Amino acid sequence: MKCEHCTRKECSKKTKTDDQEKASVDVPSPAREGGEKGEFHKLADAKIFLSDCLACDSCVTADEGVRVSQQNAKDFFRILNLNKTCDTSKHKVLAVSVCPQSLPYFAAKFNLSVTDASRRLCGFLKSLGVHYVFDTTAAADFSILESQKEFVRRYRQHTEEKPALPMLTSACPGWVRYAERVLGHPVTPHLCTAKSPQQIMGSLVKDYFARRQNLSPDKIFHVIVAPCYDRKLEALGGDPPTALHGSRSADCVLTSGEVVRIMEQSDLVVKDAAVDSLFGDLEEGAVRRHDGASSDGYLAHIFRHAAKELFSEDVGEVTYRTLRNKDFQEVTLERDGEVLLRFAAAYGFRNIQNMVLKLKKGRFPHHFVEVLACAGGCLNGRGQAQGEDGRTDRALLKQMEGIYADIPVRLPESSSHVQELYQEWLEGADSLRVEEALHTKRQGPGHPANSRDIKW
Repeated sequence: MKCEHCTRKECSKKTKTDDQEKASVDVPSPAREGGEKGEFHKLADAKIFLSDCLACDSCVTADEGVRVSQQNAKDFFRILNLNKTCDTSKHKVLAVSVCPQSLPYFAAKFNLSVTDASRRLCGFLKSLGVHYVFDTTAAADFSILESQKEFVRRYRQHTEEKPALPMLTSACPGWVRYAERVLGHPVTPHLCTAKSPQQIMGSLVKDYFARRQNLSPDKIFHVIVAPCYDRKLEALGGDPPTALHGSRSADCVLTSGEVVRIMEQSDLVVKDAAVDSLFGDLEEGAVRRHDGASSDGYLAHIFRHAAKELFSEDVGEVTYRTLRNKDFQEVTLERDGEVLLRFAAAYGFRNIQNMVLKLKKGRFPHHFVEVLACAGGCLNGRGQAQGEDGRTDRALLKQMEGIYADIPVRLPESSSHVQELYQEWLEGADSLRVEEALHTKRQGPGHPANSRDIKW
């Protein structure tokens, strides 16, 4: 099956069985747990087509394709079985982190409020044997705050001789992989160095939380529930913090759709449960999101921060102006007819390609771009918005957008827990630990950005 983002004839590698969408995952009921307690039967070997993300032969090696194919329900149940059948010395602490853009999908699928959907999901996972269920909001707080600081620094350092702008977001793994492995210079120097929420969540679970629980990082099996398949690729890459002792920050990524299929095929009696807190709080935190229509809202948060920090302007509601299409929008800050800040959101690879071409020609006027591989943003990730025909389920996506819009927004600056973590976990907001835990070094220049570019 050919990658839908690419017209190159050689892009035809598979990493998923053709009947994956019809594969069943047999989840045990309590009645089944007799002779071989905890055994899971006939698990789907749930793999992915490279066409389910942006990945093509240009940016995924054969070895990576194999390792991505192993991130599925079978891997998840392997750990559940190990905990039920093996000696306690071999047990793993199972922690699941759920992305906020996945919750509207669960709410829509089960006709629940987003809060009830969160509790239902948490209760189901714990009924299977998961020990902790977290949300990734705090990790996104860190990623946004570090991106804010980096943009202000880049703006002040920017010159024609040493261009530091535009700054391009680095939270979308599909976009980052494409930029690093296919585009190379002149694009990669513009990528923000702040880690993505998934990467930071891995550090929080395997470093901060592990220390609180007196656990070695390799004793924790960390699962991410996310809207898109690219997160599986992201889990393979990156340099883990030294504190993790070689343990991957995310051991397995399941898409929202994979989790729903497991839930639909289960006959376990589930009792709703509250999401756990990394910080030892006893009270359940309310579901919160950041200020994006379908994502974590880097543009809005960084725009407000930059306006205040650089120009002493307080921005309330951020007003978007549609340019080429609804997935390419612009936000500007103006004073006395002069444009002080020009930000853009570019979603989907046709808009990304247009941005890259202008950037190469030196004709790109924006200071900052929030870049996402999926047209329509994270809610439209192919791991949850794809219908049986392989196309986006428009009615479901519209329902999810409405649910997501109703979730209260939390400013990353307002999180007392995050401010405490800067001091307690990272030894201060400007420490070397911050650079190690919250930032990454980008890959080298990559392939020359000419004949290897993907064309549409």
